Amino acid sequence: MKALQFTAQDQPEVLELATPEIARDEVLIAARRVGVCHSDIDLLEGRYIIPFSYPIIPGHEWSGQVAALGSDVTGFTVGDTVVGECVIGDDHFGFSISGAGAEYFVAKPAWLHKVPSGLSFADAALVEPFSVAYSALMKVGNVNASDILVVLGAGPIGLAVTAGAAALGAVTVVVEPSEDRRVAATKLGAAHTVHPDAAAEFIADLSNGRGANVVIECSGRPEVMALALEYVANRGRVCYVGIDVGRSAPAKLGLIQSKELAITGVIGSEGLWPATLRFLANTKIDLSPLITNVFAAADALQALESAHSPQTTIKAHIEFDAPLLGDPVPR
Repeated sequence: MKALQFTAQDQPEVLELATPEIARDEVLIAARRVGVCHSDIDLLEGRYIIPFSYPIIPGHEWSGQVAALGSDVTGFTVGDTVVGECVIGDDHFGFSISGAGAEYFVAKPAWLHKVPSGLSFADAALVEPFSVAYSALMKVGNVNASDILVVLGAGPIGLAVTAGAAALGAVTVVVEPSEDRRVAATKLGAAHTVHPDAAAEFIADLSNGRGANVVIECSGRPEVMALALEYVANRGRVCYVGIDVGRSAPAKLGLIQSKELAITGVIGSEGLWPATLRFLANTKIDLSPLITNVFAAADALQALESAHSPQTTIKAHIEFDAPLLGDPVPR
């Protein structure tokens, strides 16, 4: 099978590897779509938030079909379209254990969720990033049409937050320097978009000087993370979603107390996938503006290169088409 493997730091390769065997309690998945995340680039360059080692197959944003079943597995059928969670106990799928960036990979049934009808392979491969956005919206609590909600950064997660917040009825403002990404934010339901240089004045004018009820920080840039405290209203809610590893910036920390802020952070979305799938199926949110580049499995290195170019790429997908294998597999 073809697989994208990080053989060492800064050494990605598309290799021919043996198709993995499965145990009686495991499922073999045929990948269909795998998204490239900035965290995959961090992994390739030797950074991640928990320990890992090379070689490793990346891929934690994926959709696939059940290709074969261990003989003890129940509840799934060959051909089912599935997605899978990526925080598995102490392990992170696609980081500390190999992920979905291959024609076939092994999963446990407990990780998997069937995809509702009406969601394509492309849609389903966006469930992971959308689940993080959904987690942030649930953490800040009771987002509704009475709220001005500011999203800082229109990367894939920020745009997913935008779509989710708009579906919940919030007046959603996206702060983003890229004009192309501001256009994508509008397509996904943003009521307003604004360049960072004009953000403070815009938010003040829109809120009659009160500030935003909710700020969700998705850029992962320390200086922007600090600004979230300034944009939010008294007794407002702030959620930090963008990941930064090791950098710092000055922040007016006294605002946390003087404004009586509720502040939380999100890493992953454990336990929320069934609700995320129902939310997407019921709202029928069109997340297609997130996907700007699609590559065949043989061109996976180009997908990685594309993900290094945020000026032209929001989300790159790798497309797989390996056949299903059939009957339950004993071992």
